Amino acid sequence: MQQPLGVILAGGQARRMGGQAKPLMLLGGRPLVAHVVDRFAPQVAQVALNLNGDASPYAPFNLPVVTDSIGGFVGPLAGILAALDWAATVGADHVVSVPADTPFLPPDLVPQLLLAVANAPIAMAETASGQHPTCAIWPVDLRDQLRADIIAGQRRLGDWAMDRGAASARFPDTQPDAFFNINTAQDLALANTWV
Repeated sequence: MQQPLGVILAGGQARRMGGQAKPLMLLGGRPLVAHVVDRFAPQVAQVALNLNGDASPYAPFNLPVVTDSIGGFVGPLAGILAALDWAATVGADHVVSVPADTPFLPPDLVPQLLLAVANAPIAMAETASGQHPTCAIWPVDLRDQLRADIIAGQRRLGDWAMDRGAASARFPDTQPDAFFNINTAQDLALANTWV
């Protein structure tokens, strides 16, 4: 398998943050997404951003932007589909996804996902606290099925992956939690104590 591409899922509406562009909120004086790029980019062949709004504030990151081809903010499955469509245009066979609000990603995320996907079509990160389906590796050849399922109403990322026989890549519990999501102002304040 070739080194996978990567996509940072930043296409949501950030309703719990009052609609602010969450990836651009500051963590330790830097945009949240900068922390994700720093940890993720060395692990993949190339990184793209999945966005559904104004891309100009993200120009300093000099990353390709992929937008959902299915409108209506239907969730992370649409971001995965956009990434798979992008990967197909450049001849890649897999994409690893991570959310833009998870700044403490493990430095071995992609290697561990690659090991887990050797015997399954999809692999997602898992810790003692549960599965993390937005941190997963996806095969490009499932994109047509994914598109059909989203159009048919599928919205649950983890359920869709499990229905396709997804494996888990087990990660140890760490402090701070490598898969800690920043969803609220309180989460951001807590993360700032760890940076």
